[in-house]
Amino acid sequence: MPGDSSASARRRRCAWAKTELGIAYHDAEWGVPLHDDRALFELLVLEGAQAGLSWETILRKRDNYRAAFDHFDAKKISRYDARRVAKLMANEGIVRNRLKIDATITNARAFLAVQREFGSFDKYVWQFVGGKPIQNRVKSFQDVPSRTEISDAMSKGLLRHGFKFVGSTICYAMMQAVGMVNDHQVSCFRYRQVQREGGVTK
Repeated sequence: MPGDSSASARRRRCAWAKTELGIAYHDAEWGVPLHDDRALFELLVLEGAQAGLSWETILRKRDNYRAAFDHFDAKKISRYDARRVAKLMANEGIVRNRLKIDATITNARAFLAVQREFGSFDKYVWQFVGGKPIQNRVKSFQDVPSRTEISDAMSKGLLRHGFKFVGSTICYAMMQAVGMVNDHQVSCFRYRQVQREGGVTK
């Protein structure tokens, strides 16, 4: 519609959403409650891949990751062998870190085990917030923690189930990404929208 782009440009967003790619991700995905197992696994892998890097770097490589890792089909990834790992290590479209690649395969196997035990990965991870998003009231992005007691518990739980690259900071970033916590700034136009999508009508 005419005027949409200018209206979008005038919207107040979280301070971190500055680039075209970051804004698109912020406006469409970040903080929206997510319950699809494959999508949850994707973000778990991507948040782990981000360790030591910027999220912008991972967003730029996201499509490459989907192609390289069979669109995050955990069953397929769990069967990757040394030949497939070597191919991934040669793929310039992803983060070529052997520990992170090995962790993705390990995590696929742990993910499948959690599905078998709990019925779904979604059911397992969302239990840490009681099945409902935590609605924070962030005024400044500097106020957002890098980890919480809940992300600590989630990290310990995932580690017990055999996951790798799931430290508390990574877990909290994932919680933000999949809407387990609403950390949009209250001045951001997405704050109320995400709040409603989480079933909160304040």
